[in-house]
Amino acid sequence: MSDQPRHYNFPEWIRGGKYETVAERLEIKKPNIQLFIGIPKETTLQENRVALVPSAVSTLIAYGHKVRIEAGAGEKANLSDHDYSEAGAEVVKKREDVFKAEVLIKVAPPSLNETSLLQVGHTLISPLQIPVISEDYIKHLLKKKVNALAMEYMTDSDGSYPIVRIMSEMAGVSAVLTAGQLLNNTEGGMGVLLGGISGVPPAKVVILGAGVVGEHATRAALGLGASVSIFDDNIYKLMRIKHRVGQSLFTSALNPIYLESEILNADVIIGAIHSETGRSPIVVSEEMVAKMKKGSVIIDVSIDQGGCIATSEVTSHENPTFTKFGVIHYCVPNIASKMARTASVAVSNILTPLLIKAGQTHSIDQLLFDDYGLRHGVYTYKGFLTNQYLASRFGIKYTDLNLLLASAL
Repeated sequence: MSDQPRHYNFPEWIRGGKYETVAERLEIKKPNIQLFIGIPKETTLQENRVALVPSAVSTLIAYGHKVRIEAGAGEKANLSDHDYSEAGAEVVKKREDVFKAEVLIKVAPPSLNETSLLQVGHTLISPLQIPVISEDYIKHLLKKKVNALAMEYMTDSDGSYPIVRIMSEMAGVSAVLTAGQLLNNTEGGMGVLLGGISGVPPAKVVILGAGVVGEHATRAALGLGASVSIFDDNIYKLMRIKHRVGQSLFTSALNPIYLESEILNADVIIGAIHSETGRSPIVVSEEMVAKMKKGSVIIDVSIDQGGCIATSEVTSHENPTFTKFGVIHYCVPNIASKMARTASVAVSNILTPLLIKAGQTHSIDQLLFDDYGLRHGVYTYKGFLTNQYLASRFGIKYTDLNLLLASAL
């Protein structure tokens, strides 16, 4: 046996020092960010709701966030300044002080005067309400590089629209109750009782759209004894609504022949078609409305996205109706504002977890990057218009939000 040392040819990746001892690297946990949240008093569209209720404010304060609210913001929802003060909010009288907040939350879109108060680079969470916004409004947001999120376009993990859903539940029930009232002679209607009585047939209600509004409108109308017909191009939704309601209903795709036949005999039409990105499609023409019975009623719940009936025009709680071709139109975009306290609690329940998550994610940008549903609601971001429908409508350059977020992070 030889006493000569042996030589081994080890590969370079072993001899290159890759297995040398190195110092352990510990993860540095980033601290949660403190959000400065502002809640102004609503002054447009006879808006009665408030974005956050005192119990939600108390929760956000406990997580280390700061909440500033304008005096009187919750009065119409029967929520006093004292309630907010006791919850830990800072109550101020000057609107300018509220608009200094880094995250501004409203339940109605800012007016043009209010956009001048927005701070550069801050975040706005509010409804978009396509029929009432203008090109000047968008340009104001772009100029100030405001990160604007539309409540009604934010989606949940299952693809549903949480704000739209909860407000739609309220709007569906309210639409039927409102229609029943407008059918009265005192309101200019044809004098028909919605549910009918023994020996007298009930009113005929046509519902356009088998989504959440359509489902709750159907439940309310059937509960009052009305006859209901439902139209939607999504056959799965029609099947689902029949299953959930638990009884046989007249359902149909949006076939023009069937639709016109039902509309001509209708006492009430409820428009409840929701668009995922832009304007609601118009499914009832002006000619169809002109052939309807005099004194019949149209409730266009889709008016916050432009309306699904050709004759619809935006109205307000102060002047909620107008008559065209002898048909009473009710086209208030914020129907749920009539039940301000219930609606405020509902909106607050959805926004509070999002705000808490924003603080724990360390930045709004990171939250948008991580959460597709929240990202879906963004329409302006750091001076860029990120909603393709609005870009097409106003002739402004469109920029993909995903590319902006990827470059920012």
